[in-house]
Amino acid sequence: MRSVHVTVRVHGIDAAAAFERVGAFSRYPELSEVIRSVTSRRVSDREEVSDWDVHFRNGILSWSETDLFDQESLTIAFEQTDGDFAEFSGAWRLTQDGPDCLVAFGAEFDFGIPSLAGILDPVAERVLKETIARVVISLFGGDAAVAGDEAVARAVAGAGPR
Repeated sequence: MRSVHVTVRVHGIDAAAAFERVGAFSRYPELSEVIRSVTSRRVSDREEVSDWDVHFRNGILSWSETDLFDQESLTIAFEQTDGDFAEFSGAWRLTQDGPDCLVAFGAEFDFGIPSLAGILDPVAERVLKETIARVVISLFGGDAAVAGDEAVARAVAGAGPR
């Protein structure tokens, strides 16, 4: 199983306010050309189901996930319920850091194709990190930067509103 982690520092925003923006998954296609579509359906005050279509290599990755929103801990946990990954789960965690907010995304995934893992997994990891970073930076009008990962920071330099 492959792990992906990326953190974006959003300048001058309250983490609780940022939580609402990060959780608005249906806006993500407006913010990244990689994300083809996201359709979300509320199940309860704390849970929704979202369907994702994402451009990957020469095709489309599709999956459905359950998203659990915890406003108190500023965490959104997700787990694939159906789709192209053999396994895909993780969480968004927001924390206040002085006047800034840290938006941390972490996920584990497995395509379930061991013979191609050496080729697919590194590409998927890079695409996930860069896409998440671009989306978060765009969500906050470009007033954000990747924290602690110079390769991703260079790849998304100049990311901002489309």
